[in-house]
Amino acid sequence: MILDSILMVDPLEGEFTGSLEIEDGKISRISKRERSWSFIVIPGFFDPHVHGSFGADTMDLSKKSLEKMEEFFYAQGVTSFLPTTVSCSLEDMLKALDVVEEYMNGRDVTSVLGVHLEGPYISPEKVGAQNPEYVREPSEKEINAISENDVLRLITMAPEIEGFSEYSKTLMNKGVVISMGHSNAKFEHVKKAYDMGVKRITHFPNALRPLHHREIGITGAGLYFDDIVLELICDGVHLSPQMVKLVYKTKGADRIILITDAISAAGLKDGVYELGGLRVFVENGVARLSNGSLAGSTLTFINAVRNFRKFTGASLKELTRVSSYNAISNLSIENLGRIKEGYIADLVVLDRDLNLIATVKRGEVVYGKIS
Repeated sequence: MILDSILMVDPLEGEFTGSLEIEDGKISRISKRERSWSFIVIPGFFDPHVHGSFGADTMDLSKKSLEKMEEFFYAQGVTSFLPTTVSCSLEDMLKALDVVEEYMNGRDVTSVLGVHLEGPYISPEKVGAQNPEYVREPSEKEINAISENDVLRLITMAPEIEGFSEYSKTLMNKGVVISMGHSNAKFEHVKKAYDMGVKRITHFPNALRPLHHREIGITGAGLYFDDIVLELICDGVHLSPQMVKLVYKTKGADRIILITDAISAAGLKDGVYELGGLRVFVENGVARLSNGSLAGSTLTFINAVRNFRKFTGASLKELTRVSSYNAISNLSIENLGRIKEGYIADLVVLDRDLNLIATVKRGEVVYGKIS
């Protein structure tokens, strides 16, 4: 495949025009030359925090549900994602890990890169839309059980809970990235986790102890430490446009990871859905529990990208960082997220208004059409 007369945007090298050749699923040649361009080519999007879509739910994982999610995400420019669970039993966590492992091993090409466990080791004071019935402290038995599976890439935990330091080390030694979230932590708890190497916060600043001028807590710590990366849900509901821009101005695009936190209602009509055993009511595209708490989102990733640019005025280079490169780097995944020779050809083709033209997975068009 050859893509000619294009504007390519790389997260490190920035913008350049020319042509791009793909062979055996990888970018084989980039020819840079000044010329007019017809569309934009950037690295494929990576959503590391998503609970479902189009009727598929990560708490009811199967080959069919993962296939449905992949197909839906390709139509949003997502070429990589982590199916994300909510607080549940050990049995259900292990089932999710096993299903994803079997699915990944059974396919030559997949956008599934592993699992994100969001909970159950979180603060009962900051459960958000998690089922409080399953929220608990970690145990040696459970941590050993979940860490045996190589597809576990990311886990959200509250840094103030009993056993966090001990069990975080166990998981990190297995290559699992720890993200602080659903937390009522004070600054001292975050500082201790930070000194251990924990430098990520889940859907900032939702379900976190709020900022206070005498105790900045986990929200303040996320802004205070330059190298902590923050997940953001840019739907205009979880965060106001002003909050998104404030985070962008404070942290810079290098420390932001866009996520959807989407649930099974994404892509479907308003109605009643379920998340981790809790009923979710979607009205005007906004998902809430009966008590009014936000319960994930119906956000699509392409809209998250467009919203981020609208809210912040970010450059195309910065968009490639927040939509792909930062998440890939944070999880230490190689050969993805760049417009560079030798890298896997997971690409998104956009028009000048950031409308999706096509999605390319390992050199093959999986959504849309490239004329």
